[in-house]
Amino acid sequence: MYLQHFGLTEPPFAITPDPRFVFLSERHRDALAHLSYGVGQGGGGGFVQLTGEVGTGKTTLSRLLLEQLPDNARVALVLNPRLAPAELLETICEELHIDIEGRRGRIKPLVDALNAYLLDAYGQGLRIVLIIDEAQNLSHEALEQVRLLTNLETPTQKLLQIILIGQPELRTLLAREDLRQLAQRITARYHLLPLSMPETAEYLRHRIAVAGGVRSPFEASAVARIHARTGGIPRLINVVAERTLLAGYVHERTTLDAALVDLAADEALGISHRPRASTRRWMTPPRLAAAAAITACAIGLGAWIALPTGEGAHANAAPAVSARAAASGAPAASSLPASASALPASAETAPDTAPRRLDPAGFTAALAQAPTDDSATWAELLRRWSLPVDRASLARMRHCRPVPQPGLHCAKGRAALDAIGVVGRPAVLHLAHPRGTVPALLLGVDNEHAQLWLDGQRVSVPKLALDSVWSGDYTLLWSAAQLATLPLPPGGTGPAVDWLHARLAHVGPAVFDDALRESLRRYQREHGLLADGVPGPATRTALAATDAGPQLQRTE
Repeated sequence: MYLQHFGLTEPPFAITPDPRFVFLSERHRDALAHLSYGVGQGGGGGFVQLTGEVGTGKTTLSRLLLEQLPDNARVALVLNPRLAPAELLETICEELHIDIEGRRGRIKPLVDALNAYLLDAYGQGLRIVLIIDEAQNLSHEALEQVRLLTNLETPTQKLLQIILIGQPELRTLLAREDLRQLAQRITARYHLLPLSMPETAEYLRHRIAVAGGVRSPFEASAVARIHARTGGIPRLINVVAERTLLAGYVHERTTLDAALVDLAADEALGISHRPRASTRRWMTPPRLAAAAAITACAIGLGAWIALPTGEGAHANAAPAVSARAAASGAPAASSLPASASALPASAETAPDTAPRRLDPAGFTAALAQAPTDDSATWAELLRRWSLPVDRASLARMRHCRPVPQPGLHCAKGRAALDAIGVVGRPAVLHLAHPRGTVPALLLGVDNEHAQLWLDGQRVSVPKLALDSVWSGDYTLLWSAAQLATLPLPPGGTGPAVDWLHARLAHVGPAVFDDALRESLRRYQREHGLLADGVPGPATRTALAATDAGPQLQRTE
């Protein structure tokens, strides 16, 4: 319908896989290299793990991997792992064309048949690869059976290379203490992130060109809005871009802008996918959407908690636990005294020293030394907000409940590291380790490194190393006064309007009238937000980013 209108020979954004349209971002290429490296070890390297959100390209990468396998490779591909252990073994055997008649439903005969096949294949110089997609759906019993398959070996060689592909929940699953033996056998792991804004632009241009287009019809504003509305997830980009082309055809437009993208995205994704974002001075408009997951998750799950406003602020000389003392010997939350005055205190947050740089091996060693008790980490977060540190405060933070400070909110959920970086507030993370989860406080982030408060020290670690042990969970405090009283009625006044008036530096009266709404629209346009004059979650988050409180550092 729209192909001739835009000079295309075929639909550029079909969601069905087509190798000609494959676009590999830098992270996709890295992930494919990790998979190829794992397979290239000939089964001698244990498990390979690939995770990523829905629609980020995991299945595409697995298809590319299959195309690149050497001629001596044989593959068993399991697409539906919601199986009992015996059913899983049957599926693997069927994929490898192993005769299992008379063995069905019995684990030992199935394993014996598989082992005989693997030994015979090894003797012929064949390489056997097992790929399990949607591996987060494996039951505990099935995972244990998969682990036992790695025991099939010769004195010098593993007989089966296993690749686990799944959503982020897979990382959480494998971080469990009862699965530590399996986790220890993972030799290569990679977490696939959505496309960045520049990569989204390249992705759109690439697919238009493959479809016969001479130039991309998407203006810069449209590209930015597509990235904002989709979060950089390729599958959603395809859906929104396809609908935008159709909208351009209907409106007889040969160039597509942000307004058309919004029309298309509202229809394809729903209003709930409006971009939600946070701004800081170093942010460009396209990066505003990176905080969407945090804002949407917190609001949608009720994690934004309006804090009591009748209590006095603790901004001056707030007692705090000494971080190093807490890490090395301070009592845990259950034994902390109820009074903050009974704890070692510091009236002000001490300036941060330069972080100690750790390579992946050094980071692993630091995790092995760090305590699993999280009291000191929560205390450090409270200290950076100049809040009292006592047993009650630590207990509230663990459950993301109100802390005694007007205008502060707690957000708890799961997001990519870059999204937390855009929000710009220190966040408590829990890192997977065979001894249990190790707490850390995120202090800064840039393109390649993250700064952490870990075991009482400030360290800088590669983001890839952090991703490999972090499931994406976070807890942070957010300074956004009077959010609980929004939305605002026309002509409304009060503390919420005063807060909005001050953030916009509006020169008129503190009344939610047409003039204040126009000031709000101007701010929204300047920051790449939906210019509707409504102080919705994305706008409030952006406005609140400049409020007082600790900020994540850009470490570049």
